[in-house]
Amino acid sequence: MHKPAIPFVLVLILACLSLFAGCTDVSEPKPPVYQTGLSEEEIRNSTFQSKFPLQYETYKRNNESEIMTEYNGSVAYNKHDNVNPLPEGYKHAQPYLKNLWLGYPFSYEYRAARGHTYALKDILHIDRLNRYDEKAGLPATCMNCKTPRMNVFLKNDGDDFWAKDFNLFREKVDLDDDTIGCANCHDPRNMELRLYSVPLKDYLVGQGKDFKKMQRNEQRALVCGQCHVEYYFQAKSFGPAKKPVFPWTKGLDPEEIYTYYKTHGDSTTKGFEGNFVDWTHPVSNTPMLKAQHPEYEMWSNGVHGAAGVACADCHMSYIRLDGKKKISTHHWTSPLKDPDLKACRQCHTDKTPDFLRERVLFTQHKVWEQLLTAQDISVRAHEAIRLASEYQGEKPANYEDMMIEAREWCRKGQFFWDYVSAENSVGFHNPTKAMHTLAKSQEYSRNAVDTAVRATSFAIAKDIDGDIKKMVPPILKHSRELQMNPEHVNSHPWLRYLTVTPKAAKIWEGNKRLVQ
Repeated sequence: MHKPAIPFVLVLILACLSLFAGCTDVSEPKPPVYQTGLSEEEIRNSTFQSKFPLQYETYKRNNESEIMTEYNGSVAYNKHDNVNPLPEGYKHAQPYLKNLWLGYPFSYEYRAARGHTYALKDILHIDRLNRYDEKAGLPATCMNCKTPRMNVFLKNDGDDFWAKDFNLFREKVDLDDDTIGCANCHDPRNMELRLYSVPLKDYLVGQGKDFKKMQRNEQRALVCGQCHVEYYFQAKSFGPAKKPVFPWTKGLDPEEIYTYYKTHGDSTTKGFEGNFVDWTHPVSNTPMLKAQHPEYEMWSNGVHGAAGVACADCHMSYIRLDGKKKISTHHWTSPLKDPDLKACRQCHTDKTPDFLRERVLFTQHKVWEQLLTAQDISVRAHEAIRLASEYQGEKPANYEDMMIEAREWCRKGQFFWDYVSAENSVGFHNPTKAMHTLAKSQEYSRNAVDTAVRATSFAIAKDIDGDIKKMVPPILKHSRELQMNPEHVNSHPWLRYLTVTPKAAKIWEGNKRLVQ
């Protein structure tokens, strides 16, 4: 009698399964490790050129400053100017930026960013930082995402650095060699990915996470997320004054970030006690928030982020130079600038470049339309609150409470608009989140208008109805120098809420002192 063959078949199956299991156990990719002979504290970009000539060649391409995609590019045009052509203005500009940020340094100048190699040059020439005074009016924290020399400043000054005036450090930087570069993302000794950003390090420690133990794809995303994020300058009652902090402890979506800000400030304004406030809008007297550039937050739960596609997969695609081995380009730019869209077609192999480009533009067109709508309604909200606050007629018993509520809606509506406006993909990093955020912005800003109207028992309803651009024209020109001129301050109904500043000569140009 033959023995049953089942046990043998079972053994064979188990053996095959164990073999297949071994085949599917994909190991973490290991990048090459270098021994550069450089110090851990090396920050000068030029030092890396001889050791990594191909990567450095692509890095220098960030100097390009004349190429646009449909919505963005590297031309430093004024982002509020949709009247003049490039390079001063551009068709896809938001005309109300100076209105919405009135009373805050962003209203003086806000330009499209050029390549990372211009980071220091551009911030040292931007009108947001006062060049007509010994003091910039903004803290040294503004250096945080512009130079790896931050490590030197912090080593010398510790946490006292953050609150020091920015202008104290103008002459301490080399505009070319200290700008964003190799040492921001790599350990100079072996070129392993590292974090130089104090706020991100602090956040990870608070979450019990160790960057060195994270999966490589997480690391690749976080080195970009050191700067391409929302952040704020900490109130001194919460720790070192003006130290940058990531408002992520409740989550990465705008609702969660907005909730965070409600309990992490030192505002004493009635109805906003304990809120974090960037500035108070002079027209509506509303305590405001200014969003930064939340690319990391937007990407994190979008379709690409959820699929494990990191920033570098699209913005640092693989290339070959001189027939040599494949490297990641260090020209950090839009994949849309490549006619063949090679970065996109690493995954979308079945699609043509034309098809993929049209899909991107389809998304951006839809988001841009809603972005402009949200912007207009936000302006209307400020104007409605202005009219209601200056209303002299009979008011309901709960007038003050209604005005606080209107300002809360206004603050929230503008922050949600700004969350998408300041994020540099025109919604493409996460179309669903962008459209939802703009829908909520419009809802909140409309609530602000409605509440302000009800606070006057509808008396101002007729005054706030109509074309907002006729009621409140966009402010096309405004600068620190112009604010020294009384005629300028009287040239627009909203500018009249500003004070004329004393006439002064320019003291700084870049990192050079003009007046001794």
